[in-house]
Amino acid sequence: MRLAVCAEMVFTDLPFVERARRIHEAGFDVEIWDSRSKDLAGLAATGARFSSMTGYVTGSLVEPETADHVVDTAESLIPTALELGVERLVVHPAELVDGHAARPHWRSDGTMWLTAAKALGRLGELGARHGLTFCLENLNTLRDHPGVPLARAKDTLALVRAVDHPNVRLMLDLYHAQIGEGNLIELVREAMPWIGEVQVADVPGRCEPGTGEINYAVVHRALAEAGYSGTVGMEAYASGDSEAALSAFGAAFGR
Repeated sequence: MRLAVCAEMVFTDLPFVERARRIHEAGFDVEIWDSRSKDLAGLAATGARFSSMTGYVTGSLVEPETADHVVDTAESLIPTALELGVERLVVHPAELVDGHAARPHWRSDGTMWLTAAKALGRLGELGARHGLTFCLENLNTLRDHPGVPLARAKDTLALVRAVDHPNVRLMLDLYHAQIGEGNLIELVREAMPWIGEVQVADVPGRCEPGTGEINYAVVHRALAEAGYSGTVGMEAYASGDSEAALSAFGAAFGR
């Protein structure tokens, strides 16, 4: 398994390019969120491998009125992904503003399912043209992302399965899944054929493995036994020293 660390959440006292450099020097790949405000030349000069970034700007996959915006803005980010060598572009079931749904929906309906599936199919075709994978991330609605429909892992997995495109995969976020659903080992096993990447943070607190209730050493073993050889990304804050957080993450996943 390759290990990556989200530069948005560690070494937060440093300029962003320096965060990426520190992560790279520690032996991890780098994940970023919104690339539009970043010094792309500076990031490329760090020599880091960039594993994922946010893959759209506006719009909601579930809304007929704005789903086209997701695809259009995704296409506008392709040059950045190619410049940085990013492998996966992350999308969500709804447009997020400061973590919350821009237009909250408290119930899901058939139109949302069909709209999201159609838009994901179009993203798959876009990804295929450029050698990129779009990953649909599950979210929790209890704490971090209220008002996002089709956010649970069982829903995002069902959508990715229905689309059945090699360039559309699941960004399986186990932090969100633990809050919203639990049963992580069985979830990993069920989702395995559709996983593009696994993201981790502990619960509660959204900090590095070992700070909460999730036994990530057991999760690592389950992933290995299931044959997973992809990327595991730490999308987590450091509970204290960032270098110590990276070390704890590496130790939990066999480094």
